[in-house]
Amino acid sequence: MSDPPVIPVITAAEAAAWDARARTAHAIPSRVLMESAGRAAALVIAREFAPVVGRGVLVAAGPGNNGGDGWVVARALRAVGVRVWATELARGRSADCEANRALALAAGVELLDLGAPWPPAGVVVDALLGTGASEAPQGPIAELARRVADHGPPVAAIDGPTGVDLSSGTAHGPVRAQLTVTFGGLRRGHLLAREWVGRVVVVDIGFPAPDDAWPMLVTDAWARSVLPPFAPTMHKGDRGRVLVVGGDVGMAGAAMHVARAAFACGAGLVKLALPEPSIRAAQANFPDALTVATALGPGVEPPLAEAVGWADAIVLGPGLGRGAARETFARAVVERAATPLVIDADALHVPGLATLGQAPRVLTPHPGEFAAQFPGIADLARGDRFAAPSAALPLCRSAAVLLKGVPTVIAGTAGVRVVAAGNPALATGGSGDLLAGTIAAWLARGLAPVDAAALGAHVMGRAAERAATTRGVRATRPEDVAEAYAGLWEAWTEPPVFAPPVLVTLDPPAVA
Repeated sequence: MSDPPVIPVITAAEAAAWDARARTAHAIPSRVLMESAGRAAALVIAREFAPVVGRGVLVAAGPGNNGGDGWVVARALRAVGVRVWATELARGRSADCEANRALALAAGVELLDLGAPWPPAGVVVDALLGTGASEAPQGPIAELARRVADHGPPVAAIDGPTGVDLSSGTAHGPVRAQLTVTFGGLRRGHLLAREWVGRVVVVDIGFPAPDDAWPMLVTDAWARSVLPPFAPTMHKGDRGRVLVVGGDVGMAGAAMHVARAAFACGAGLVKLALPEPSIRAAQANFPDALTVATALGPGVEPPLAEAVGWADAIVLGPGLGRGAARETFARAVVERAATPLVIDADALHVPGLATLGQAPRVLTPHPGEFAAQFPGIADLARGDRFAAPSAALPLCRSAAVLLKGVPTVIAGTAGVRVVAAGNPALATGGSGDLLAGTIAAWLARGLAPVDAAALGAHVMGRAAERAATTRGVRATRPEDVAEAYAGLWEAWTEPPVFAPPVLVTLDPPAVA
């Protein structure tokens, strides 16, 4: 099996440092990087806009190296017969931008006066500002960006649309791209401003290996590489035993969603620890699962203690309920557990559960649950979701912390993973239960907490995307997402498709 490419998710400052390391430590001339970037972007633009690129391409070039990339795009498209016009901001051009401008004009790219009418091109290329721009565009740049936004044809952005801060994701406007081509890895803003960047294509331009400390995007290629395989001689015990503790009266559906996801991921046995009324509901509606009765507190009954010892992974929290008795019970389960835990939902509101006991664990909070479990750093979950999970790790014992959201960020001792898969179909009750069951299935097969959590979030996101293609985002429910897992496994048996220089493509999330 081939090694999946490492796609970092970085800030503007980290992108600049990567570029500098390529030029200094690895002696790659800046003109070579620019040539590679522009030619790769031209290839992607020609492919993505094949029906209309023949009408011509208009390149709006800024004075810096982003503008230099745009001039290379213009020259590369002109070389294959596309008519290309360019408009520019001439003041203070960088040396590389100046050199590539001259080459493009010599190759037949047509230069338009700044105030001249624009032709009805098939595509407009936004090459005005690069990764480092953080403020709202001002002056002539703002005027030219407004013309790009208002002109009418689809916009292909180099690095990112003008007006989007690619570190913070703040969108000042005015440009909204249908396609963004970026280099080596993703910028954080690509994932925080999805509605502004359109389809994002990451291309290789020859950068050295990224820093190991940078967050890594979870891709299908990575997911396939860590997905636990099956063997012909396996029996149900080999496929993992998952125990779900929760599902109080009136909330049995939460526990059943967990079980549904665990089975869909290949778990061999799932046992639900529920109060008696919930057991009756589970047995009537989900007979695949085993059951064990518990009052959910304050103590752990002997049958439940036996089930805790039986399990290869435990999910604690979905439908558990709250209150003093539930908190005492949750602590007792965690103290007794010797196998990996998923601490989810109501259990995340139990103070101190992150450090109790010795078992490895995955915590799966949304920002509100993050604040409940980690009150001292609560603001980080809303202010910097890339930093929050890592900041929580020292406050946990043997854990991975998964912060749900757009994007989902997971931190563990092996590093930080970022999941961009998914759509608003997951913004519904029950989705978190599916995620907990998915992660538990991988923990039960022996994956490390950070890998189990990253694989779980990616699988659920990709399944939501598949489900929405037939049911639409609005009508997709958690059961539909779980049913889509089967199609995902089938798709991942196909050999991977390699299309250099493209490293990965992120489609904009469906919203209808």
